[in-house]
Amino acid sequence: MISPILSVVIPCYNQGIFIKDALESLDKCNNNLFEIIIVNDGSSDKFTNDYLTELSENGYHVVFQPNMGLGAARNKGIKEAKGEFVLPLDSDNKIRGGYIEKGIEILSANKDIAVVYANAGYFGDKAGELKPGKFNLQKLMLGNYIDACAVIRKSVIDEVGYYDNMKIMGYEDWDLWLRIAFAGHKFYYIDEVLFDYRVGKGSMMKNLNANIQKQNEIEEYFTNKYPDKLAFEFVNDHFFYKFKKRPLRFIYKQLLKKFFPARYNRLIREHKIYRGFLYDE
Repeated sequence: MISPILSVVIPCYNQGIFIKDALESLDKCNNNLFEIIIVNDGSSDKFTNDYLTELSENGYHVVFQPNMGLGAARNKGIKEAKGEFVLPLDSDNKIRGGYIEKGIEILSANKDIAVVYANAGYFGDKAGELKPGKFNLQKLMLGNYIDACAVIRKSVIDEVGYYDNMKIMGYEDWDLWLRIAFAGHKFYYIDEVLFDYRVGKGSMMKNLNANIQKQNEIEEYFTNKYPDKLAFEFVNDHFFYKFKKRPLRFIYKQLLKKFFPARYNRLIREHKIYRGFLYDE
């Protein structure tokens, strides 16, 4: 294959035990469309290093570098990429047949779309589906809901900048999505399970979400980086204002909306209650 349309970038740090599953899932895809780039981000695990060396000897494109972090590993793979589009795949996750083809088809036909993303199927310590839903900038600005496993137009990454190799790893993809969205590019959502997301007890995101100090540092980092775009305290201030003004009504509406959505929506349609976000009740 001389000119792949898409490059699958797989950063790997001490997860050689899982990467075989990721590669086997790619074997089920149309390999005439893509190349695979594995970045060994300074793994200290002997099994991982031996296995990635073996893959390299067997013809896989494996890049070896000192440990520099998730963002830097993805960036290295993207810089090595020959494809017009990029799909970051974490080494412990799996791709499903069709994601690559559908992503390429959508991006090729719509030059204004920069990112194609889809649902995920959980496996490991959790079952079910992750359904991010259609793109909404306001929702994205309150927190990340789009996984890194998406098909991205490489020229847009070149335009807005590569992954921020932030000190606290885990939110590099959110930062990239924000920059792409702030630059005015479009996202496309496929309401279909097209990759599998491994959930484990010791996963990076699980540990990160349980660490209050790091979560607070991340929020501070993003508000400092985008002071003219993100201000989470305004959201809190707004709802506390609503609650303070008419607490019983506020609680009633929130409970109604959360636990009795059909009744809430009917009352809205019949113009018997305010939605209450913009109007100062």
